Amino acid sequence: MDILLRLLVAIGFALLITAAAALVTHLVFRSLGRRERWAAVLSRRTKHPFRSMLLVALLWTAFATSVPDTDAHPWRDEVTHVFLIATIAVGCWLACEVAIFLESLGLHRYRIDVPDNRQARRIRTQVLVIRRLTVAVLVIIALGAILLTFPGVEAAGASVLASAGLLSVIAGLAAQSTLGNVFAGMQLAFSGSIRVDDVVVVEQQWGRIEEITLTYVVVHLWDDRRFVLPSTYFTSTPFENWTRTNSELLGAVEFDLDWRVRPGDMRAELERILTRTELWDGRVQVLQVTDAVQGYVHVRVLVTAHDAPSLFDLRCYVREELVAWIQRTHPDAQPVQRVLMVDDVAAPTRRAASTASSSALFGADQDDRAAMFTGPIRTSGIRPDEVPPTR
Repeated sequence: MDILLRLLVAIGFALLITAAAALVTHLVFRSLGRRERWAAVLSRRTKHPFRSMLLVALLWTAFATSVPDTDAHPWRDEVTHVFLIATIAVGCWLACEVAIFLESLGLHRYRIDVPDNRQARRIRTQVLVIRRLTVAVLVIIALGAILLTFPGVEAAGASVLASAGLLSVIAGLAAQSTLGNVFAGMQLAFSGSIRVDDVVVVEQQWGRIEEITLTYVVVHLWDDRRFVLPSTYFTSTPFENWTRTNSELLGAVEFDLDWRVRPGDMRAELERILTRTELWDGRVQVLQVTDAVQGYVHVRVLVTAHDAPSLFDLRCYVREELVAWIQRTHPDAQPVQRVLMVDDVAAPTRRAASTASSSALFGADQDDRAAMFTGPIRTSGIRPDEVPPTR
């Protein structure tokens, strides 16, 4: 009873100290957060794991000081083991949050909401992959530390090492696809073939790279769908990357018009259209007649924009304005289908009679000769048992 009372008092003191420490750290970081943004971010990320770590440590201390290590309390070792496992788990949680905070702090200086963000997107992609690797390594270390707290694990390690050769072969064959995706994800992160927010075309689908993990890549399609592809897809299959070197893009708008179109007037109207919109970046403005066959004149317009969404909107805007201009000022330039109507058509003449000799192999009576062999056999007036007369 005395031990239980001491334990309850120690637990109460532990809870009180935890609450006081949490309040003090909250006030300190809130004061720092008013001047430094990183302090507010650190407090938000590490608040819960720090308090959990402090609580577990104080409860463990309270238990160790309240319950003496004697034979009268055989359950003390089991409870101590539980506290040790909880300390390792909460410590891993706190270490992961601190690592993520440091990586986010490094990413803060690289903004991707600017027109030329190629370098920032490359750094962001690499840091995101490093973050996942860091968390995975910390979790594996924590699991290994927890396993080593159990008696008998050291002895089991010798047998595991003895059969490591066979196990490595079996594990390699079983996890070949997974390991291939992991290495492909690391290759994508550090090779620069794709980056977060890159504009790509995969499987005839246009979208942006939304997330790159160690095993798969998420592509945000234009219609708000998510296209999830394994990392090995981008290392073994050709795909289009529109923003590999820069974010500026060139797009085309094409028309099939009548031969009466006036390219000069259309080019002047294109210039007026582009000067009225902020979607155009002012780099390229071209109108060309690229073909003129089969009753149509093929006109192609080339324009540029800062990024892919602006380019798509600009192409739609130019197409709409030029169509309205053609309908309004040059209706004769609209494409038409021409049909030639002929009133008098000469009747086909009959084939002239052949003058070849009838005794020749291909003479005039060749049809009659052929009928002797291929024509129907006359059976009228003949009984079944009679032989038909020869022709």
